[in-house]
Amino acid sequence: MHKEGLILVTGAAGFIGFHLTKFLLQEGFHVIGADSLNDYYDVNLKTSRLNQLKEINSIAEGTFTFEKVDLADKASVDNLFSNFDISSIFHLAAQAGVRYSITDPYTYVKCNIDAFLNVLENSRYHNISHLVYASTSSVYGANTKIPFSESDSADHPLQFYAATKRANELMAHSYSHLYDVPTSGVRFFTVYGPWGRPDMALFLFTKNIIEDKPIDVFNHGNHTRDFTYVEDIVQGLFQIHKKPPVKKENLMGGIRPDESLAPYRIVNIGNNNPTKLLDYISAIETKLNKKAITNLLPLQPGDVKDTYADVGKLVNEFNYKPEVSVLDGVGKFVDWYLDYYKIKP
Repeated sequence: MHKEGLILVTGAAGFIGFHLTKFLLQEGFHVIGADSLNDYYDVNLKTSRLNQLKEINSIAEGTFTFEKVDLADKASVDNLFSNFDISSIFHLAAQAGVRYSITDPYTYVKCNIDAFLNVLENSRYHNISHLVYASTSSVYGANTKIPFSESDSADHPLQFYAATKRANELMAHSYSHLYDVPTSGVRFFTVYGPWGRPDMALFLFTKNIIEDKPIDVFNHGNHTRDFTYVEDIVQGLFQIHKKPPVKKENLMGGIRPDESLAPYRIVNIGNNNPTKLLDYISAIETKLNKKAITNLLPLQPGDVKDTYADVGKLVNEFNYKPEVSVLDGVGKFVDWYLDYYKIKP
């Protein structure tokens, strides 16, 4: 077995979880993938990702075992940890989607709060060496200071999804403080790329442009996003995973929101290069050689106008900075989309 031991990736059939698991297998790690395979979006896409992982598993040095688990069910999670000698965790499973959290907040409590508590409890009792979990840039909410820094307040979320993710960060801190569980919360900035979710803008835009259907462009396309390519996210996660936070005797200058005397940290992963939504659409048009029919609409409830990641911490502490441009990343997504759905360009 790889010297790092057995790694649990929750949400392994999801967008980011799939890419991370693929990378870990190719690097020779031994991975347990857990996912509930819920029907929030096309289960066939999740199954296709799992099939890809099984193919990679057959030729990679690492090994992959998949377990269908509802992480909100305590008994199921307890059994998972009892059956496998897990050394570290990437917790990426969650109910995603900003707008859906306005429609069905109870699902977010189940999937994002209850499930995370079960992961934390088992991390405590099974001496997990490092719990790396997904947070989101959405926690910055009403902040107007940009770029968003981990030391900024994150106490004014604009939607319930962000509130549950901020709750995860606070829950993690309590476990790091009480039980010395090393935790790293990673705030993702608008992740995109091949195998992305069908409810995400890039997927919806590409599909509708190909089918000559109008695309809904909120805030008249004037807001900006720090679009981050999924493989950059994976590399950042891996670098952070290699350096678990440690307990500290004191903190010079006092305790910032992203730090603690406990083995706890918060880190941004973003492209550090905000792009206007209209320019993002333009990259899709360029790749498809086809103009979009745009339906310009006002800003949606719960939407943040602009996101921009300060990645100084990622660079200084982990020697990593995302590097894939929006033009290249969008091109790779469109290539995947055309291939996956067998569409001739």
